[in-house]
Amino acid sequence: MGAVSCRQGQHTRGSLGSQQGGNIQGPWKSLWSGVGTIRSGLEELWELRGHQCLHGESLEPAPLLVEKPLSEWPVPQFINLFLPEFRIRPIRGQQQLKILGLVAKGSFGTVLKVLDCAQKAVFAVKVVPKVKVLQRDTVRQCKEEVSIQRQVNHPFVHSLGDSWQGRRHLFIMCSYCRTDLYSLWLAVGCFPEASIRLFAAELVLVLNNNFSLVIFQMENILLDERGHLKLTDFGLSRHLPQGARAYTICGTLQYMAPEVLSGGPYNHAADWWSLGVLLFSLATGKFPVAAERDHVAMLASVIHRDAEIPASLNQELSLLLHELLCQNPLHRLRYLHHFQVHPFFRGVAFDPELLQKQPVNFVMETQATQPSPSESMPFNDFDCDLESFLVYPVTA
Repeated sequence: MGAVSCRQGQHTRGSLGSQQGGNIQGPWKSLWSGVGTIRSGLEELWELRGHQCLHGESLEPAPLLVEKPLSEWPVPQFINLFLPEFRIRPIRGQQQLKILGLVAKGSFGTVLKVLDCAQKAVFAVKVVPKVKVLQRDTVRQCKEEVSIQRQVNHPFVHSLGDSWQGRRHLFIMCSYCRTDLYSLWLAVGCFPEASIRLFAAELVLVLNNNFSLVIFQMENILLDERGHLKLTDFGLSRHLPQGARAYTICGTLQYMAPEVLSGGPYNHAADWWSLGVLLFSLATGKFPVAAERDHVAMLASVIHRDAEIPASLNQELSLLLHELLCQNPLHRLRYLHHFQVHPFFRGVAFDPELLQKQPVNFVMETQATQPSPSESMPFNDFDCDLESFLVYPVTA
């Protein structure tokens, strides 16, 4: 991804986990996209294991993610490029990662569900081949993602567990979440008003931090075990001090504010437009404006077609959507005290602890009826080039 890039998210309502333009499945579908994965000896290894399973042969124990010694790394420049955000992780004996399943795979990398044998805790590890990062010229973007996520400590932001590098791969470890907001939206369509109000309040608290420009969308929002939001995937975000402006076009077209689509300067007000698009979609089951082929056509649609807010929505929610989807960024609703006194949020305490006090029953009930992404994906379909980092424990 160069100085100017677009991820065109021309989404349509469909089967759970589907997404146009990629083959990622499950809650991590948006984390990485780009060019194709590498076929390696590990793919044949998994095919052999599948063959053994079909013929009733015993399988070896699940693989562990381990590290090659530093002395075996033949290309030092592949290390220096990614320092200090991706450190060289020393070998710590039993502190290895046991692969439990495949969460998602995309053309830029793979996400694994792993067990940290030392902490006895489950995490998600995003594995990205260095060669793909170099081919796409996204070294800075990868480092920026880790840097932003490491600096942010917020209850509604997905926490970074660790990041390190091996000889040929980058590893980003985060807490494991079973699903994401987009998958839930595909499954249920319109959300109850109470859930929209709660999710809106949680996102307002995230955006109010102004730590960076957040290019967010439903695919970038995970749901924790209690159904609350966790914003993730900061690969398209950037540090933007209060009052500063940006110019590059990146993100999914349907979430972009008019000032972003026009290629002109924009600031944090663009985030609040994206929030309006997201809330509109949760309330109506569709985007305010249908996706277009490029940002120029999308700009024309956004400017000339006002979002038609259904009359079935209550007056307070309609008012909120109108104020967020305001063409003029100077008049757009975007300050915390405006939301605190807004009629739609009457009775809502903008306090993270209070918002998280109760589980989101709507999410919990829906998740109970949906299969886990890692359960629905065949593990023998794993094809990321990791043969250097996989070993099998010695059995007696």
